[in-house]
Amino acid sequence: MQPVLTDLIPALPEIFLAVAALALLMLGVFSGKNGTRLVSGLSVVALVATSVLLFRQEGYDVAFSGLFITDGFAVFSKLLVLLGTGLSIIIAQNFIAREDMDRFEYPVLMLLATVGMMMMVSANDLLTLYVGLELQSLSLYVIAAFRRDSAKSTEAGLKYFVLGALSSGMLLYGISLIYGFAGTTNFITIAQVLQAGPASLGVIVGLVFVAAGLAFKISAVPFHMWTPDVYEGAPTPVTAFFAVAPKVAAICLFIRVLEGPFGSLLPQWRQVIEFCSVASMVVGSLAAIRQSNIKRLMAYSSIANIGYALVGVAAGTADGVQAVLIYMAIYLVMTVGTFAIIIGMRQKGKAVEEIADLAGLSKTNPMLALALAVFMFSMAGVPPAAGFFGKLLVFMAAWKAGLYPLSIIMALTSGISLYYYLKVCKVSWFDDVKEPLDRPAAGLSWVVTATALVVFPVALVIGTPVLNSAAAAAASLFH
Repeated sequence: MQPVLTDLIPALPEIFLAVAALALLMLGVFSGKNGTRLVSGLSVVALVATSVLLFRQEGYDVAFSGLFITDGFAVFSKLLVLLGTGLSIIIAQNFIAREDMDRFEYPVLMLLATVGMMMMVSANDLLTLYVGLELQSLSLYVIAAFRRDSAKSTEAGLKYFVLGALSSGMLLYGISLIYGFAGTTNFITIAQVLQAGPASLGVIVGLVFVAAGLAFKISAVPFHMWTPDVYEGAPTPVTAFFAVAPKVAAICLFIRVLEGPFGSLLPQWRQVIEFCSVASMVVGSLAAIRQSNIKRLMAYSSIANIGYALVGVAAGTADGVQAVLIYMAIYLVMTVGTFAIIIGMRQKGKAVEEIADLAGLSKTNPMLALALAVFMFSMAGVPPAAGFFGKLLVFMAAWKAGLYPLSIIMALTSGISLYYYLKVCKVSWFDDVKEPLDRPAAGLSWVVTATALVVFPVALVIGTPVLNSAAAAAASLFH
């Protein structure tokens, strides 16, 4: 009995959330169509309870015969994922009710995807990695096409499914190569094999395929093709969810795989990460300039932001990992706030998505326009917004690691991004009102206000505890 408990305790948050998702599924079935808001509310409660269980986890622990690991890095990453999922459920409520998506399966699928994400960041074996990744992906395929009467939503789900299947195939091929040449799928054993002697070409090729499969999940160029179409076609709350929790989970998984078992192959995998980083920053920044749809703009913005995060990954140091964790925490908050505004963009009761529809927002709703400006300035990296400090930490970590060209490209592309972020501010503050936007629902207003406060002035107050937590999380990865 004791060994069973030893295995269950480290995975208690995941087990609790999985059981809660199944219980809410049954509740939704017996509550009927009117149970969606109840299930959504209880889903947020389940996420909060899971966060409490995570806070009670301390130290380093390995469970299930080395398949599952919990440490400071996993706890920090999971808390970000839970926060992203909880906020995504909250901002979706009024939208799904208005757009005839009011079905209890929506929050349940988000919880199941979150269980997969939590498994991903605690993976200590390539098989655990794959199972967690697929649990997340299968839920996301359904959510992307959740609005069944919309051709755009169905197309988005189909594109995501086809390209996701391709990336899974690449990932599995890479795993099979690593297993064939290293003789194991366990992260700790792989690290020992690679430290014992020079890595074979097969392991390096396998790692490239694994990196390609994971790069798809974070929308890194050249595996970004699905992102603009899925972001535009999927219902806006779904797009908001895609932009935060799965991105955070995937980048944290990327860090665990590269810095853990393959840390000794830093010179080899750094080349791949540098290429993906530069390509993502350049393509994301330049392609965003031509966008008129704000969801597509956010898609290319997310690609560029992932490029910035990969700069920290390429550093291959504890400082780099700390910078990435801080950057993703800031990215999560400002992205949720921006999407809360996009979800609230309605004219005469109908949802609108064009940047031009924001014209004159400062005259009809000055507080909303101010919040939008805060988010745009933060994404552009303009001080004193939190986004500036996130980029600064990543830049400093890369510069300290001797990645001077990568650091300079990051600074240049950040300068380019000023154009399209300020374009949104210009339209909302200086263009004449064409058709005023409806006032957003109260729930959205609260989320916008809270995230705007965190991104701007409050960030200076709460920054130190988050910095310390991220530093401890990064150090646990290099123990």
